[in-house]
Amino acid sequence: MSAPFIQVKNLKKYFETKKGPLHAVDDVTFTIKKGETLGLVGESGCGKSTTGRAVIRLLEPSHGEVLFGGQDILPLPKKEMKEMRSRMQMVFQDPYSSLNPRLCVADLISEPLDVKKEGSASMRMTRVKELMDIVGLSPRLAGAYPHELDGGRRQRVGIARALALNPEFLVLDEPVSALDVCIQAQVLNLLDNLQKEMGLTYLFISHDLSVVHHVSDRIAVMYLGRIVEMADYKTIFTNPVHAYTKALLSAITIPKPNLARERIILEGDVPSPINPPAGCRFAGRCYYEKIGACTSETPELKEIAPGHFVACHLAG
Repeated sequence: MSAPFIQVKNLKKYFETKKGPLHAVDDVTFTIKKGETLGLVGESGCGKSTTGRAVIRLLEPSHGEVLFGGQDILPLPKKEMKEMRSRMQMVFQDPYSSLNPRLCVADLISEPLDVKKEGSASMRMTRVKELMDIVGLSPRLAGAYPHELDGGRRQRVGIARALALNPEFLVLDEPVSALDVCIQAQVLNLLDNLQKEMGLTYLFISHDLSVVHHVSDRIAVMYLGRIVEMADYKTIFTNPVHAYTKALLSAITIPKPNLARERIILEGDVPSPINPPAGCRFAGRCYYEKIGACTSETPELKEIAPGHFVACHLAG
């Protein structure tokens, strides 16, 4: 059996503050197979976007390993990491703030090619036209500026720019959350088609489980810097085990007005990531009947069934 394409082991990212280190990402471990999509979900502030940035070293991790095709990229010096970056790219949440407002569409897409000095100017422009066609942008928009485009077209520009250097791995950080629902579907279909045609591997970050359900092969649920449950998308939606996963699923809107569903309302506040509680970080809001270990021992992410991992003292 071949090794996973992406292996993240015990990843940590702390930010220093006046009150002490903020545990944004704390001992996160997961793998992604070649051509697979792993959905990373959780509420705002749980550390999912920081995880994505740390995986490709847009933020330098505090500890851990990130193996890309079997090679740990965290110890790589800047020069080698610069070469590695052409193989991994990121699509950001806000397509407007991620684009330089002073550059037109053609220049925005060609920017990575210019930095890497790929071919001649005419060859780069040919590549830009090809990328615009791939992501569904009309040639007439080549001279347009970001403020002249709607959100969907801006995100297509961001995707085209990310694809310019033929990457193998994309971190998609809330790529459709800033778009209208109908445009969301178009962009999601585009990402799905690109993955099939180019064999891309995705880390898809979102707070919306209903979106992740449609695009992911497996789903990892994150809470306060840690992964609390991970399994294939069918298992997460039909047999969730962690109390937090169940609460997230109960909040999804289903277009069936007569369907009786129990809405789980979590009580209490999310603990401070600067001073996280001992034991399970979800214990203070958990509605399961607790045992002593819940407030004294940090639960490990353990496999309770083939491919189904849960960090809960009561699981299994």
